[in-house]
Amino acid sequence: MLSRLRDYFLIVVGVLLQSLSMVLFYIPGRLASGGVSGVAQMMGNFTGWPVGTLYVVLNLPLLVLGWKFLGGRRFLARTVFAVAAYSIGIDVLALVLPRGITSDPVLNALYGGVIGGVGMGLVLRGQGTTGGMDIVARLLRDWRGVPYSHTYIATDVLVVMTAGLTFGWELALYAVVALYVGGVSAEFAAEGIRTTRVALIVSSKPQVVAEKVLRDLQRGVTMWPGVGMYSGQERWVLFCTVTRAEVNPLKTIIHEADPLAFVVIGEAYEALGEGFKPLRS
Repeated sequence: MLSRLRDYFLIVVGVLLQSLSMVLFYIPGRLASGGVSGVAQMMGNFTGWPVGTLYVVLNLPLLVLGWKFLGGRRFLARTVFAVAAYSIGIDVLALVLPRGITSDPVLNALYGGVIGGVGMGLVLRGQGTTGGMDIVARLLRDWRGVPYSHTYIATDVLVVMTAGLTFGWELALYAVVALYVGGVSAEFAAEGIRTTRVALIVSSKPQVVAEKVLRDLQRGVTMWPGVGMYSGQERWVLFCTVTRAEVNPLKTIIHEADPLAFVVIGEAYEALGEGFKPLRS
């Protein structure tokens, strides 16, 4: 119960931030926000109808498809809540807030992208979605195996191209900046700063390296045998997961133990288990 309340709280805060970004930056700055909200924004520019109301109307057929193909009530509960809150938030805030804070397109793109992106990230962290292209992306993935990223890129390109014809090409270019900033902000808000790193270590002295990592960094190490395909020689491969702050100490340890070791250090999406975040269902 507490987890569900927390999720809905995050959705409400996230939707409020998204609504603020639309009312204060995107709409007055004539920057297309991408997806269904961008389409509603351009339709509102031509018709004079409230953008929030148009957003609901455009989402109705998508919600029907989501109900039918993506899980019925379980799918719709948070989606309908978020769509309704988002549309109401846009229309209500448009009545009580000034039409824009600045006429500078750079500021509109940056602040609109950051605030809207953080809002989207909080909605995602609350296991919600504001409908729109999220539904289309899931349908295309399940129906034709189309990756999410391809759907979002295609629709955003289409919206930005249309925005160029509607608001002018210069503002369309600023809209691209806002979309990028929003994407980065959404990822940060949804997942936090990625501080986890993984290391693959190919060494002829695996025991020495592993013992120093276990003792000095107190991090677990996994070892398996490998063969260099060029030399044909057997090598041992070590795998360990560390924090970003432990990368330099790890490199020092490896250099001291085996200066000829080959090391690959990469960024991990997430680390769950002992020493990191607990693994939860």
